[in-house]
Amino acid sequence: MNVEQILTNLSQLKVAVVGDIMLDTYWWGKVERISPEAPVPVVALDKKELRIGGAANVALNTVSFGASTAIFSVVGDDDDGKALQQLMNKQGITTDYLVFSKDRTTTNKTRIISRNQQMMRLDAEVTTDLSDETEEKLLSNFKAFVAKEKPHVVILEDYNKGVLTETLIASVINLCNENNIITTVDPKRKNFFAYKEVTIFKPNLKEVKEALNLLFDEVDADLLNTIHLQLSDALHHTYSLITLSEKGAFYQGNDISKIIPSHRRNIADVSGAGDTVIAVASLVYAASKNIGLAAEVANIAGGLVCEEVGTVAIDKIKLISECKTLLS
Repeated sequence: MNVEQILTNLSQLKVAVVGDIMLDTYWWGKVERISPEAPVPVVALDKKELRIGGAANVALNTVSFGASTAIFSVVGDDDDGKALQQLMNKQGITTDYLVFSKDRTTTNKTRIISRNQQMMRLDAEVTTDLSDETEEKLLSNFKAFVAKEKPHVVILEDYNKGVLTETLIASVINLCNENNIITTVDPKRKNFFAYKEVTIFKPNLKEVKEALNLLFDEVDADLLNTIHLQLSDALHHTYSLITLSEKGAFYQGNDISKIIPSHRRNIADVSGAGDTVIAVASLVYAASKNIGLAAEVANIAGGLVCEEVGTVAIDKIKLISECKTLLS
């Protein structure tokens, strides 16, 4: 298949991203001495930067291909929530369906970085499940969007921050299946087995080991095939796409399976790599209906963003170039 043409045509897709969004704050500085007050480094701050994180970073990746993207989430009725909305609007992400809650705090992860290394991370967040009232409001917004826009794919991005409740997950997936909309999931441990009957289920290997209570050091095709069957028995999904960190990725479904090796990279930061993988896999599958191609391109994209510090969206031009070289 012509990968360049497929990636170019992704701009024709309509996407919804549902999940936990967050503000990523970066404080950049220099370390030249140890504090006299405690055995910790003193960071002389140079600049402060705000970036889009969590499920919003998935949306940032999909809009980087020109795909029309709406975000569905709940943030606090606070300055961080407003700043996050402004950042998303600036990037072309539709925020009309956001719910602002006085009962919640917008998740903000503050990273202090010196010489491209994290010195510390400070998290401000509320992780309890949404109230019934807030959950119903978010679901109502999603139903209205589906009826109006009829998206090609819905991505559920779970960071265990309370937005994706079991009720909301089931309702979103059922509505999508009723309307023949592709659903893809990047799960976390808490609701791991709630994502039943989705199209693509994309955990990483660590999450699979924890969810299935497995103990192993080495992975091979037979083990991964067995893992897919166990997941399929519980979830009845169509495809498994399991990221294997530095070992690449694995996909299986409909009697096809493959381990895709990783490509040599200069790793700077793995933050947000999973967001990029699910975003790219979702778009490419929606455009091609080819899980193998979706997994191959997503594997390359995930490696590319690891060469950058912090959460960044995939560069479409660079991805096309890499795909031409590595998939030829």
